[in-house]
Amino acid sequence: MLLAVIWQVISRYILGSPSTLTDEIASFSLIWLGLFGAAYATGKQLHLAIDLIPSKIINNSPIFYQSIIAVSVIIFSLFVMVVGGTRLCWLTYILDQKSAALEIPLTFIYVAVPISGSLIIFYSIDTLKEMKNQNE
Repeated sequence: MLLAVIWQVISRYILGSPSTLTDEIASFSLIWLGLFGAAYATGKQLHLAIDLIPSKIINNSPIFYQSIIAVSVIIFSLFVMVVGGTRLCWLTYILDQKSAALEIPLTFIYVAVPISGSLIIFYSIDTLKEMKNQNE
């Protein structure tokens, strides 16, 4: 991705002829990097958690609170990322949509959504198992 962006800048400002391919390569790389980065962050428990519940409740039962967060992440990932992402991939496959410059099927780009959603679910279930083992 970095090389594509550097070449885009060089071709646009130094050569005076912007490359159309590098724009799509950088965009698609950013999509994949962001989605798999989210899965990695979930696996390392580095994801962002918004504290809407007062700290007294959290301090009294942190495992229960973390379990609720993990289950919420599983539900969101299942319905939005896996089911919705699979439907998006199927739709782009049926419509035979291709990227403008690279002419590759957009299904290959969008397949990152259900894959990363599945990884997030896997890591969240693993987190729940670890919490259960710590509780015993």
